[in-house]
This record gives sequence, structure tokens and C-alpha cells, in this order.
Amino acid sequence: MDMNELYPIGDVARRTGLSVSAVRYYADAGVVTPAASTPAGHRLYDVSAIARLELVRTLRELDAGLDEIRRVLAGEATLRELAATHLALLTQQEARLRSRRAVLSTILRQDSTAEQVTLMHKLAGMSDEERDRLIEEFWVEVSTGWQPPERMMQWWRSAHPKLPDHPTTAQLEAWIELAELVRDPEIRQAVRRELYKVCTTGAGPLMTSGPMLDRLEAATPIGQAAMDAAREQVPPDSPQGREIADRWMGWLTTVFATPDNPGIPDTPEFRLQTAEHMMKGAEWDRTLPDPPGPFDRYMALVTTVNGVEPERFPFEWLAEALRASATPAS
Repeated sequence: MDMNELYPIGDVARRTGLSVSAVRYYADAGVVTPAASTPAGHRLYDVSAIARLELVRTLRELDAGLDEIRRVLAGEATLRELAATHLALLTQQEARLRSRRAVLSTILRQDSTAEQVTLMHKLAGMSDEERDRLIEEFWVEVSTGWQPPERMMQWWRSAHPKLPDHPTTAQLEAWIELAELVRDPEIRQAVRRELYKVCTTGAGPLMTSGPMLDRLEAATPIGQAAMDAAREQVPPDSPQGREIADRWMGWLTTVFATPDNPGIPDTPEFRLQTAEHMMKGAEWDRTLPDPPGPFDRYMALVTTVNGVEPERFPFEWLAEALRASATPAS
């Protein structure tokens, strides 16, 4: 393209991909004016004007307004500033679209009423402070009228939903369901009854006591080692598998130890028995209640909202490691 040549409006339209009427419109609006005119009044454009029209077309496709484009062409604003402004707007639009999609998906799934739709829209648009307040109100009511073990209460509350700044549709859908769940008075009472029963009946008082929780927490690094080994496909009968099995039995045999009772002897028979219990645990893990109880559903929804994929405990892998370790190493 000749830098000194002037081009008629038809050539300019073809080179820029704009229509002739659009080129005229931008000239009349003072965005990109022609470099000259023929004696007959036909507009002529130089290479610089064509380049600016190509930029105008690109910015318009990015939804920039004419005033913004004028400022960029006049040097009053940089392309970086314009991009930052539009990226922020686009991010807001994406958030609104995800929110709407989540509400619409929930409507289709639940066959919601008009009142429920209004509520879901409100729940999806809650601020962080409003979400925190709703969850706090839930736990206050769940713990009212009884004294939950402090450590258990801390654990339950630590499972706190934190919707990210840019949630996915699935996270928004989970938050809508979770917010509806914790607002329901019947659900609050059901969770209260469930947790009260867990902590106060059968082995509950023992299992939720401070000393027992300390012992259970001591198994966390061993369980994590087992999960890591299973994920990395470490053979259960390998030296690493045996080492994890030994650590597990070292913990298990002293869980119920007292000053008068040193614990359970670590024998091959006890290891095989523990392996059988592990396999029963795997079966239990695969057959959780359907539908789950209200507290289990609460925890599952919190996990989805937080974008965390729970890692299942490797019952089968640990069972195989225990069986292999029941045989003396050669």
C-alpha cells in the first residue's frame, strides 16, 4: 500500500472490512475523518486513516464506545487503559451470566415456583458478609439448647463455604442449594438432632472427648501417607507399604490405651482382622445413604462451593498393606 496514495471510500471499506455507510458514519461522527476530498466531494483516505479505521472496527467489536475510541485516537487514553476498563466490565458480565445460568439450571431441576425463583436470584447475589451471616445463624441455632464439644464445634465450623470471586456455575448452584438448606428451620433442627445424637449417645461421648480427638488427629499424617501412596500406585506389599502399615498399627494399638491398659497387642492376627475392618469401611464408603442426611449434604455442598474435590480414604490399599505386613518380611 502506497503511503502517499489516497483511496476512495469503496477501497477503504474493502480494506477495513467495514461497510461504506460505516466509514461515512465514523467520518460524520468525527472519529476518523478523510484526508481529502475530490472536486466532486468524494472522500479520500490515506494509509493512516485506514489504519485507524481498522483499529476502530476492532475496538467496536470489543464493545468500546465512540467516546472511548475518540479518546484513544486522540492520545487521551491508552489502549491498555481501555482494555483494563473493558476487562473489568466483561468480568462483571460473566459473573452475572454465571449467576443467571445457575438460577435457571436450578429452576429446571427443581421445577421452582415464582417465589422460589425470586429467592434463588437473591441468594445467588449475596455479598460475602451476607453469606457469612447466614452460615453463622445456622450454626448458632444448631448449637442452641445443648453444649457441643468445643473441638467438634470448631471442626464443623471450619467447613465454611467460601464462594470464590469468579465461581463456576456448579459452585453457584451448590451455593443456592446450600443457602436454601441452612435457611430451612426444619433442616436446622434435623442437623441439631443428628449432631446431638452423635455426640451424646453410644460411643459418642468417648469419641468426641478431647483426648480421643487428639489421638484421632494423630492418625492424620499416617492417613495422608496412605492416600499419597495409593494415588501414586505404590504396591501395598512394598517396603513403603509395610512402613505405612506399621505406622498405622502403631497408632491403632494405642488408641484406647489407658494407664492401666497399654493397648492391643500388635499381632499378625490383629493386622488381618484390621484389614477386614478396612474392607468393610470401603464398602460403607461406597454405600453412603441416598439421599444423604442433612449434615452430610451440608458438608458435600460446602466442598463443591469451595471447589475442593475430596480425596477418598484408600481403605482397600491399606487393607492390602496390612495383609502383606502380617507376614514377616523376608
